[in-house]
Amino acid sequence: MQGGFALIEAGCVRSKNTTNILIKNLLDSFISGVFYWIFGYAFAFGAGNAFIGYEHFAHSGLSDSSYAVWFFQYVFAATAATIVSGAVAERCDFIAYLAYSSVITGFIYPVLTHWAWSSEGWMNQGFMHDTGDNSTGTITIQYQDFASSGVVHVCGGVAAFVAATVMGPRIGRFDKETGQPEEIKGHSVPLAALGGFILIFGFLAFNGSSQGSISNPGDGAAVATAIKNTVMSATSGAFTTMFMNKLPWFGDRKWSFATTLNGALAGMVAICAGCNQMETYAAFLIGIGGGVSYMITTWLVLFKLKVDDPLDACAVHYGGGVWGVISVGLLSRDVGILYKWNAEAALTLVWQITSLVAIIAWTGALCFVMFFLLKKFNLLRVAFEWEVKGLDIPKHGEPAYPAEAYGHGWGEKGDTLFTMVGKATSIPSKSIRRGSSNLSLGSASVQSNGTNKTNL
Repeated sequence: MQGGFALIEAGCVRSKNTTNILIKNLLDSFISGVFYWIFGYAFAFGAGNAFIGYEHFAHSGLSDSSYAVWFFQYVFAATAATIVSGAVAERCDFIAYLAYSSVITGFIYPVLTHWAWSSEGWMNQGFMHDTGDNSTGTITIQYQDFASSGVVHVCGGVAAFVAATVMGPRIGRFDKETGQPEEIKGHSVPLAALGGFILIFGFLAFNGSSQGSISNPGDGAAVATAIKNTVMSATSGAFTTMFMNKLPWFGDRKWSFATTLNGALAGMVAICAGCNQMETYAAFLIGIGGGVSYMITTWLVLFKLKVDDPLDACAVHYGGGVWGVISVGLLSRDVGILYKWNAEAALTLVWQITSLVAIIAWTGALCFVMFFLLKKFNLLRVAFEWEVKGLDIPKHGEPAYPAEAYGHGWGEKGDTLFTMVGKATSIPSKSIRRGSSNLSLGSASVQSNGTNKTNL
């Protein structure tokens, strides 16, 4: 999935910032690996209390059989961090990027996973409810988020929104007089498309592998159900946004590739929470809801709140994630209120919303403090000149598309270059005639009539 995120973001930024966004996505994996190893896993799954774990720092005392769980959760942590990079693309300082990636993967996200997925976490423990029925007795109301619509995607979406808000828009994103957004195009639709296809495929593994095992009875069916539902939500999410973009209230009335792709991703984000417990039609409806949530959130963020999010990270992950968490309480065949019109279903919906509010509040508060401090110490945003001219050359010395690497070398410019190179070297060569020009090609001769004469 990191590769998918990297290519989508690279295609959606201007060419002068391509290397910068690629190295940030590369380092997501490495930063997450270090901080989730030292701190994250201990906070998330170490023995502790209802709020946080405090065992197995730097894998201390962790059994070999737990490494598979560590790896899987590390990938989730990296995903939560990389969501933010798209929202602050083309203007975020490298130091700020290293800081927020470390804090999100080492502390903010792990605490949420402890709440939601640790046996001691308060959201997972939930509360007891007496049904008053002797046949069912007392039941436990728990937070349900199978593949992390809330824990990963809402967390990442909130962090992305806070980061983009505190950092401010890119230069030229909004008209100074009217305040209306000015379009800043990405440089490569094909790159974004390739990244989108990779990410869609990665989501199938992301959701299917959340089952955690494949060898126990029922595992295969559970994995297949999760993957099937993910496909259906992606489908309906894509069609929803594609057609909504044709409406004058939501889009530019074009068949937009970017909007369609983001709709598919929003649908897949939405189904994460309940992909193991939805009927096919319910997954299709959830995808539609994810697409609608994406379009509405995009409109609110860009046109009403005037927040510049180049990748629509907040709309895809926050919008889709919020709807996904709530949809479990509505459409789940196990606890959905539309299936079981009883107290258990109603309380499950209430607990889903309560947990969702906690995720938003925790992530939003800590991210605001973090990004505010980075801005206070002038570590959040790059210099004005670098933002205007591009980050690839001053930051990395590696333009993604160096001008000198392009061109066929023939013609007047090629002749001039060849003469300069010939004078600067002592390599013996034989000359050939092309028109009125003598061109040297080492031991190879090329004639103007298209035939080759090679001397070996």
